[in-house]
Amino acid sequence: MIASLADVLQDALKNRYAVAGLVCLGWEDMRAYARAAEAEGVPVILQAGPGCRAHTPIPVLAAMMRSVAESVSVPVVVHLDHSRDLDECRNAIAAGFTGVMYDGSRLPLGENIRHTSEVVSMAHAAGVSVEGEIGFVGYAEGESSAGTDPDEAQRFAVQTGVDAMAISIGNVHLQTESATELDEELLSKIEASTEVPLVIHGGSGVPKAQRAALARGSAICKYNIGTELRQAFGRDLRQVLAEHPQRFDRIEILADLEARIVLTTRELLRAL
Repeated sequence: MIASLADVLQDALKNRYAVAGLVCLGWEDMRAYARAAEAEGVPVILQAGPGCRAHTPIPVLAAMMRSVAESVSVPVVVHLDHSRDLDECRNAIAAGFTGVMYDGSRLPLGENIRHTSEVVSMAHAAGVSVEGEIGFVGYAEGESSAGTDPDEAQRFAVQTGVDAMAISIGNVHLQTESATELDEELLSKIEASTEVPLVIHGGSGVPKAQRAALARGSAICKYNIGTELRQAFGRDLRQVLAEHPQRFDRIEILADLEARIVLTTRELLRAL
């Protein structure tokens, strides 16, 4: 069933667990993630990031994700991830996304607050939730991170009215190994400054034990996870093709693959 980002994250904050924001690239992984969530009886956030939007139009993605969400009995958020464009956010809201992330993390604080506030205003008027980012989460083999300042986090949360706040506490996008521990001291300071549900981007790079512990013992209510599942997709695809070297039909190949993705995703969801 379709849910808003605020719906699922407020429950996660109250009951001390985290919801997985799973980065989607197409129909098969969207469906697999939703089926895994239903099998585990937990909510899930299906995310359309910049890479996904580069080859599939926003209205098509919204329709696909909403169809998947309506096919299961657990709450499913249809979420736009990492948009830096107000018009793109507006188009996503009109298309049927139930959550949008405006990423102003590269902007000066004042501009980030101003632009994020604009998105919050248009989104809330349509019953859509907004995630913002304060501090900057860097990229493996790319831009370096800038840690979140607790005072700036408080100002950002109050002045924008966001429903969720992505923070930078040692997490890094696109890590292929779970090797970066989060700064729990900085996390505690941020938690003391705001009551907004917190989001960790680059969740694949966080050690699984810490990811699970903080899901249960902190205000982190959402982990974005993409690389970890894409790695599993590539591994399983190679295995399926090796087992059936004469197979050429895309639907047959992906049907075998989807069942494996469901199992991998169930394990990931269970830990949160």
